[in-house]
Amino acid sequence: MITLRPRQIEFVERSIEALLKHGNTLGVAPTGAGKTIMLSSVIGHFCMVNPNFKVCVVAHRKELTEQNNDKFEKVNQSLSTSVVNAEVKDWSGQVTFAMVPTLSKKGTLKTLPHLDLLVIDETHHVTAKSYIKIIAQAKEINPNVMIYGITATPQRGDKSSLGQIFNNCGDQIFLGELIESNHLVEPITYSVDVAQEKLMALKKKNAGDYSEREVADILDQAVIVDEVIRHWKAKARDRKTVIFCSTIKHA
Repeated sequence: MITLRPRQIEFVERSIEALLKHGNTLGVAPTGAGKTIMLSSVIGHFCMVNPNFKVCVVAHRKELTEQNNDKFEKVNQSLSTSVVNAEVKDWSGQVTFAMVPTLSKKGTLKTLPHLDLLVIDETHHVTAKSYIKIIAQAKEINPNVMIYGITATPQRGDKSSLGQIFNNCGDQIFLGELIESNHLVEPITYSVDVAQEKLMALKKKNAGDYSEREVADILDQAVIVDEVIRHWKAKARDRKTVIFCSTIKHA
């Protein structure tokens, strides 16, 4: 059994309050905050209050679906679960964990049962057509279905608004909170000045936004890439590393 930290309890309580008030809510929390544990606790609350309460949790990747199911069972040991993915189509659990690519297919979507709560993990994907189809079907079956989204990154690269689905944010946990409470280690940062002036000028020209193509034109230069790699080798060549690039070609 997993015991929630005080800030996680607060996040859960605010999410429940917002769902009951608005019928939808978005929860925002950084990586390391325990998003899966918190969404599991929100679901558990509603299922304990009403044994007939039916929930579906959707995610876009198999690893996320399996992780959500595993952690949910550790938080809510008495609730039944089932899975809908490419191999299995099982709606028997009170809480079903479904893969978006599978559920959004016409044949599978027709099997969607009456839901009381639809939970969308990694909610920054929610404006994609596959998610919209699932939400529309859930609302057609039950116009009163509640929609709960949770993510670390509420901004989308294509600038489409999550406001299409959510009219409020129930709660947001900030990275600084978790560092201050000693639940995350404070990061050590290093900066390499590789065209900062050009990037700032580009941001100013585009009123605060970056053009992916124009950023790539600036950053995808051999001299810049070589300098970044040189600094990485000096600081972290023996560490696992994630590199964020402007385009696939840049990567």
